[in-house]
Amino acid sequence: MRAPRITLEQWAALKAVVEEGSFALAAEALNKSQSSISYAISRLNEQLPTPVLEIQGRKAELTEEGKVLYRRAVQLLRQAEETEDTAGLLAQGIEPEVVLAVESLLNINILLPVFRRFSAQYPQTGIRLLETTLSGTEEALLEKKADIVIGTKVPVGFLGAPITSIEMIPVASPSHPLLQEADSGGINEWELRSQRQIVLRDSGYRREQDAGWLGAEQRWTVSHFSSSIQLLKTGLAFAFLPRNWVAGELERGELTELPLVMGGNRIIPLYLIMASSEASGPATRAMADLIRELIGDVDP
Repeated sequence: MRAPRITLEQWAALKAVVEEGSFALAAEALNKSQSSISYAISRLNEQLPTPVLEIQGRKAELTEEGKVLYRRAVQLLRQAEETEDTAGLLAQGIEPEVVLAVESLLNINILLPVFRRFSAQYPQTGIRLLETTLSGTEEALLEKKADIVIGTKVPVGFLGAPITSIEMIPVASPSHPLLQEADSGGINEWELRSQRQIVLRDSGYRREQDAGWLGAEQRWTVSHFSSSIQLLKTGLAFAFLPRNWVAGELERGELTELPLVMGGNRIIPLYLIMASSEASGPATRAMADLIRELIGDVDP
């Protein structure tokens, strides 16, 4: 690997001269002598194929090539500063990344306020979001793929705090045969079983589950609720979906809640589970605190 010929100090001198407007002001901003700034820019012009600054009268002006390199230098210096900040955070025990596994029942929009607050508190810590389904959520916890899990079950050996609940409702297109043929008493289980049902694929690999499937004559399997919604609009199937995922479609009349004889709505609790509460770093604990604080304030 070839080592860079131009130092960060030289790029910093260029940035300061451009932003301050003169060598003297650049020297003052960087707490250096004017001669050191002049030397840094002189060496920069010598080391590059074309000069970046030209003296016009009493003012240094960027050349066309210099304008491009100036923008790159600003990015380079910002990255160097962020790298040093990250090193400082690591020295304090602050994690470079927090991994969050979220059961797909929870609409990701609900987490946006959490992410905004977290990014303001820990700007150098990244977030990796795993959208999981059924056993895949538990698997992320047991196999240590995530630091924090939002799931429907608390495995043995872990502690979980309830944060919200999700209402699952049976829905279909207004044109679906179930709604065209339903009598005033509602739709019974036999009628549901005779129709095609859309179910969500289990994202786990070890213990696949079929939660919500009624054993319908035909099953279509998808990987995400957004795919379910698009298929439901065609009138080709029905499905049990979280109310928070289809609220807009219900309001616009694109989907309709199925009137079942015994009532088909189910309330599913969601829990916040830490992979290791004792070994968690400050950023992970802050993320968990924000989820507990903010998720309970919204209607799922």
